[in-house]
Amino acid sequence: MKLFEYARAGSAADAVRTFGPGAMYLGGGTNLVDLMRLGVAEPDRLVDVGKLPLDAIEQTGDRLRIGAAVRNSDLAAHPLVRSRYPMLARAVLSGASGQVRNMATTAGNLLQRTRCPYFQDVTRPCNKRQPGSGCPAIEGDHTNLAILGTSHACVATHPSDMAVALAALEAEVHVTGQGGDKIVPMPGLHRLPGDAPERDTVLEPGDLITAVELPAPPPGASLYRKVRERASFAFALVSIAAVLDVRDGTVAGCRIALGGVAHAPWRAERAEQVLVGGPATGEAFRTAAEAELERARPLPRNDFKVPLARNLIVRTLEELTP
Repeated sequence: MKLFEYARAGSAADAVRTFGPGAMYLGGGTNLVDLMRLGVAEPDRLVDVGKLPLDAIEQTGDRLRIGAAVRNSDLAAHPLVRSRYPMLARAVLSGASGQVRNMATTAGNLLQRTRCPYFQDVTRPCNKRQPGSGCPAIEGDHTNLAILGTSHACVATHPSDMAVALAALEAEVHVTGQGGDKIVPMPGLHRLPGDAPERDTVLEPGDLITAVELPAPPPGASLYRKVRERASFAFALVSIAAVLDVRDGTVAGCRIALGGVAHAPWRAERAEQVLVGGPATGEAFRTAAEAELERARPLPRNDFKVPLARNLIVRTLEELTP
């Protein structure tokens, strides 16, 4: 492991001020420390933000503010989250193991890096680690990688379960940085790879997430479902966060976000547009899913994800239909 400087920030402003070239923020460390051990991440300085007073969950009116340092276990167990946003609680509980959830933070969960095997192997080229070196996953092991929004430069997937639920809930990410404070909507925090796959998000160097704010729960029933290779401690092959509002047999509102299929949580806007105003039937759900997946560009060994995603969308929406 490369030698590095360590600084513990006393406040969010202090963290931003302390941040400089080659620096990285350290929260729970469940992803970053692993990447440092592998030699993937080699910061010159770690700015520890894990002890900042950003660990509260507070309700203001019909909105809920979640501090960036809230541990995943505490988030999933909080009474307000469980009662008002059960889809989010279920998504968080679907991620990692209990031990990891006890350490992982809200901000860290959003900012975790891909689990693509080539990204984590410093002996192999990877455009996310070393721009311009190539993407061996396209011709190699891409079984668990993306089918939507890919580019010639990268087919990696974002691994967060929580981020998929937040995309469906249209959360707002509060950020402070050298340019001041700002709010980044979800979806919108994470980028598709394009020609710059090394950039996972729209954040600038030194930007620090301070909170995630949820609007009032959308009307209708909601559900998070995750398909994976084993029952626990596995990343999604495909996951879905869905909200469905059905009135008199007609879809009055619908939100669908998919995980395990793209470089970012994938909001299925085309499927939503097909559904709203139409009948809440299995046939309609299948038509909407197929319309969304027309844009899929699977590789030879992950083409199974297309019917898997389609069936997952249909089954989940059918379950949510009263």
